Amino acid sequence: MRAGKLDQRFTIQRDMAEPDWTGHPGEPDWQTLVGPIWVGIQFMRGGETVIAARLTATQPAILTLRSSPAALGIRPSDRAVSSAGEIFNIREKPRVSRDNPGALEMLVETGASV
Repeated sequence: MRAGKLDQRFTIQRDMAEPDWTGHPGEPDWQTLVGPIWVGIQFMRGGETVIAARLTATQPAILTLRSSPAALGIRPSDRAVSSAGEIFNIREKPRVSRDNPGALEMLVETGASV
């Protein structure tokens, strides 16, 4: 994989919140799981959905990153945060790239709720 294609800095975060005494999830406690790492991002065609009578714009993208044991542990419940602070919800587990077996790809989406 050429390093030039991995031109964005991202951090992968996981919610480490403990449930409260009733068993309900507590306030989100996002902590760094992987990163900061260099990734490539390829935006796809966005869309709009109506949730609770509100129009919400979403922008899906494919994140490409180098394969590592830490990267293979990423889950769809985690999130990716760009160096500019933009939050992307991870929608699938990382999979081996068809174009480069040393790279992983995963679908992410910004603008949508978790």
